[in-house]
Amino acid sequence: MLRDVMGKTFRLLGYTIQYGCIAHCAFEYLGGIVVCSGPSMEPTIQNSDIVFSENLSRHFYCIQKGDIVIAKSPNDPKSNICKRVIGLEGDKVCISSPSDFRKSHSYVPKGHVWLEGDNLRNSTDSRCYGPVPYGLIRGRICFKIHSLLRGI
Repeated sequence: MLRDVMGKTFRLLGYTIQYGCIAHCAFEYLGGIVVCSGPSMEPTIQNSDIVFSENLSRHFYCIQKGDIVIAKSPNDPKSNICKRVIGLEGDKVCISSPSDFRKSHSYVPKGHVWLEGDNLRNSTDSRCYGPVPYGLIRGRICFKIHSLLRGI
């Protein structure tokens, strides 16, 4: 009797660990659903939009200019940011805010990307905190889920 209970318990524990590992790999390497908040990407992505972020691009270094990415915030590692890739390593980028009369430029260092929000007047981005290390990128946004649901 005790042997049967212990056997079932260990089998359940084994299945739980296996499914936990599969779920971890799916979310870490394949992608997941993200709720974006804040006005920095308007009008492309609105506050509270639901998007799907795929993570394979960051692992294979396939992030390109123009991609919208989810990254760890350089200012607050507990939060994520949603921004557009403006420059890759070696690119020359404008580091001035839109209201500045005189424009200044800089180069993106090796292993970094330059991220900016689409809503330049209401975005805290690389113009404030500088180039973002490539390792902080969590994934690339593929599509908005809420747009799919609105059509139904």
